[in-house]
Amino acid sequence: MHFHILTLFPEMVLNGLGTSITGRAMANNLLSVEAVNIRDYANNKHNRVDDYPYGGGAGMLMQAEPVYGAYRAVEDSIQERTGKEGRTRVVYLSPQGGTFSQSMAEEFAKEEDLILLCGHYEGIDERVLEEIVTDYVSIGDYVLTGGELPAMVIVDAVSRLIPGVLHNDTSAEFESFQDNLLEYPQYTRPASFMEREVPPILLSGNHPKVEEWRRQQSILRTMERRPDLMEKAELTKQDIKFIKSLDK
Repeated sequence: MHFHILTLFPEMVLNGLGTSITGRAMANNLLSVEAVNIRDYANNKHNRVDDYPYGGGAGMLMQAEPVYGAYRAVEDSIQERTGKEGRTRVVYLSPQGGTFSQSMAEEFAKEEDLILLCGHYEGIDERVLEEIVTDYVSIGDYVLTGGELPAMVIVDAVSRLIPGVLHNDTSAEFESFQDNLLEYPQYTRPASFMEREVPPILLSGNHPKVEEWRRQQSILRTMERRPDLMEKAELTKQDIKFIKSLDK
């Protein structure tokens, strides 16, 4: 998969994603991350990309032309590489977008190319957003100084779903938010730590019982910490029976 990040701070993006799991995946050509500097497409000698908003107001606004120029360069290179016509999906990182989720990551992972647009200052001229953006995405109800950190979050989450990126390809299938349930508690050696013991069921060797316990713990943890997820949880008849038993 190919990620294309339109940004004013390409070093920040590449330095952050060039480590750990994503860095290894890039080195192994399982994915690529291109950071395109929007300033390179400014049409003035100082590479200025911002200006005052029409109508007044606080702060500066990113201009449409350099953003469009950066997008057009990426789009042209994608079409040249793939030979395919049509638009590439463009995600604008904005607190006005829908909240990023695991299901959204799974949807993005189906794309061969994904363009991520990072805003700055007070935002971006609306006209270029209307022209190129296909998705508005937020990583939470708070304001950041720019879209670089949200873009890195999306790349990290989507990358984990690409075959071969994780050492154990089944890992992504059994993490938090699988079936809209939080992950069960996990333990490793030693069996006793500060007088806290590993649950005996995990030492029993009875794998069906271990899986049953883990599923129940996922349900309990979700009910306690994220009850809002229970409405979307994909529950089996056995799960429902377990939940009903808690009321007795």
